[in-house]
Amino acid sequence: MSKTYTTSRAFLEALEEAGVSYIFSNLGSDHPGIIENLAMAKKENRNLPEVIICPHEMVALSMAHGYAQLTGEPQAVLVHVECGTQNLGGAIHNVYKGRIPVMIFAGASPYTQEGELLGSRNEFIHWIQDVHDQRGIVRGYMKYENEIRSGTNVKQLVHRAFQIAKSEPKGPVYLVGPRETMEEETIPVTINPEMWKSIAPRALPNQEIDQVVQDIISAKNPLIITSYLGKNPSAVDELVKFSGTLSIPIIESVPNYMNFPSDHPMHCGYQWNTPEQNELLQGADLVLVFDSDVPWIPSKNKPSDDCIVYHFDEDPLKESMPLWYIPAKRSFAVDSMIALRQLNDSIVKSSLNLNIINKRRERITLYHSKQREEWRSKEVYKDDVITPEYLTACIREVIDEETIIMNEGISNFETIYTHLNRKQPSSIFGSGGGSLGWNGGAALGAKLSSKDKKVISLTGDGSYMFSVPSAVHWLSRKYDLPFLTIIYNNQGWKSPKLSTLGVYPKGNSKEMEQFWVDFTPHANLAGIAEAAGGAFAKTIKDPEELKDALYEAIKKIEGGQSVVLDVYLPPIND
Repeated sequence: MSKTYTTSRAFLEALEEAGVSYIFSNLGSDHPGIIENLAMAKKENRNLPEVIICPHEMVALSMAHGYAQLTGEPQAVLVHVECGTQNLGGAIHNVYKGRIPVMIFAGASPYTQEGELLGSRNEFIHWIQDVHDQRGIVRGYMKYENEIRSGTNVKQLVHRAFQIAKSEPKGPVYLVGPRETMEEETIPVTINPEMWKSIAPRALPNQEIDQVVQDIISAKNPLIITSYLGKNPSAVDELVKFSGTLSIPIIESVPNYMNFPSDHPMHCGYQWNTPEQNELLQGADLVLVFDSDVPWIPSKNKPSDDCIVYHFDEDPLKESMPLWYIPAKRSFAVDSMIALRQLNDSIVKSSLNLNIINKRRERITLYHSKQREEWRSKEVYKDDVITPEYLTACIREVIDEETIIMNEGISNFETIYTHLNRKQPSSIFGSGGGSLGWNGGAALGAKLSSKDKKVISLTGDGSYMFSVPSAVHWLSRKYDLPFLTIIYNNQGWKSPKLSTLGVYPKGNSKEMEQFWVDFTPHANLAGIAEAAGGAFAKTIKDPEELKDALYEAIKKIEGGQSVVLDVYLPPIND
């Protein structure tokens, strides 16, 4: 047995040095060196990241995604050459658009074929899986991609990749390594991880603060819009302080975090593909946008032409979006928590018109109260149907503030945020992207990071099927990660129907009631989880059964068993 020090060993050591706890892996013929060194470390009782066997790459990357969202720490995902890379599928889009730090490593087909080097081609698949530009498959979705060509600097490449992944705006990185390179004998290199930290977060320029503050305190109808400020819980605290001091209302636009407590009197609701003009946005004379990709949809809902807009964002140019702009007087590349702290410190020293602030507080508090009354009116029990609003209100009743919600409700995104009424930072998450199937793997990652908390995945029936539930629930049982899945089942793709009606409200598709989105005959969605992972599975069609089923589900997951409740809502053709 060889005990040589190889590139594979150096690579695994670098992951450990970088603080990686887990390797979410779907291994292949390109990973003998990795597998051998993992086994050697186990035999010699050396610490390396724990390997989580993932039967599907989409689940592996979604699991790393969910873990990083809860902890802020990037993990590693190992996949098989270009086939495994492609099978990551839409999860690549999600980690990139959601700004999630993660390291993806894929092998590459051997570059020798006559046994010239250890690792040379010895299986037919090595010819079939050899492609011209494997890195090109993901290049448009990576902050950084490179090939490991030598063991002499593999640690530097790994630490550089993590440094880039963890620096704002965060995101995924991709490395490849051919078999011969990963089997290469090399010399150990000592790395000091302290020298490879992420770049320091950015603050507002001192010379700009006075003008921003002056515009803020001069505004009569200011408004704040945010989407993902809540990725940093400390930023939420600063936003609450800022909003409370000045009585500035908050709208969460397409949120994928809990950005502001829903019960705070300055919280004024959510917007997604809202078809009508928001009155607060229309009447605003100043809008402060903090960390948002889509603060509004200009064709439907936007501020007035004379409104002053300031934009604070880790990525204000949205360079990954070919078409993007908002009419900002000034945009700042900043860490929103630091910017808000600077603004709060400056406002304390400013002369404020308390009469205007107090009147605005009264007006917005009344708006908030009326809005909540309207929301509650939609939660009423109906004896013949389970509405999304009623379902979400029932879920709210059975969970506590510490429960972690992973939301991929798609056509019910807004309903879920509105009626769950979340108040604690890090209590609800979305993928940040638009590729469905994130929910199951992300829930596993969340549970892995927070085993003492309940985790609930809220998903549509379509996004549930995209999540590869057979792999998800196999993992749940194998690694003892129980969680609850609730399917908002409208028996089809509701979103394409809504999109079509948005363009052709009285078109042929509406007249014929034909959208090609119906899922009949219905599958036993909950039964998939039961068969694959021993989950408790139940289908709910009667509203009388709903609350009892939810309480039973909570007890089951507290007892260590995953649960899938398939809840039938009004079908899409209703």
